[in-house]
Amino acid sequence: MTGRIRVLVCEDQELVRTGYTTIFSAQPDLEVVGEAANGREAVRLAHLLRPHVAVMDIRMPIMDGIEATRRLAGPGVENPVKVLVVTTFNIDGYVYEALRAGASGFLLKDAPHGQLVNGIRTVAGGESLLAPAVTRQLIGHFAERLRPTDAFRAARDNVRRLLTTRELEVLRQIAAGCSNAEIAAELAISLETVKTYVSRILAKLDLRDRVQAVVLAYRIGLVLDTD
Repeated sequence: MTGRIRVLVCEDQELVRTGYTTIFSAQPDLEVVGEAANGREAVRLAHLLRPHVAVMDIRMPIMDGIEATRRLAGPGVENPVKVLVVTTFNIDGYVYEALRAGASGFLLKDAPHGQLVNGIRTVAGGESLLAPAVTRQLIGHFAERLRPTDAFRAARDNVRRLLTTRELEVLRQIAAGCSNAEIAAELAISLETVKTYVSRILAKLDLRDRVQAVVLAYRIGLVLDTD
């Protein structure tokens, strides 16, 4: 990406919102183009200002961050805006629903400032961002809820038909929260080979990014190997 990354800050707490704006504006490659205190305003400003990344809180008045994310980056949205969810809520359906809604990444508010800034750069560059700890927490959460059904098995069988054995291994590693470097070490293959496998998986399953691959793997129980 050439030029500065245009950022829209969506956060209902004024003090936090101002803090984000101050931190992001101090970066030479970031430009805060707007601030929103609720989800409806976030959607309106995103359509008007066309930021590269919307930094989105989940719990906001009038319209929450999940619905705002769905309207900006969900399935079928033309010219979607990349959304980085930053919130204090890191459990249960909050993470899962935000990712299903189209978010490209998820970080916690207590993350170091440098991690937040790098998260914006990562998402703006077209990559997804999902902390391994958050991913593994999802595994534990859905392990208790998923039960085999005919549709469940059919969806998983379809993925297994589309992917090679090696690609399935890589998908499981992605869903477990492993980075490309960790996958390369675990499977004893090169980093470039991992990147190739990831690209093939996304193409074969018609997925936009790595986050969608994680969500799919959970939804069909691929990580859990539930029969």
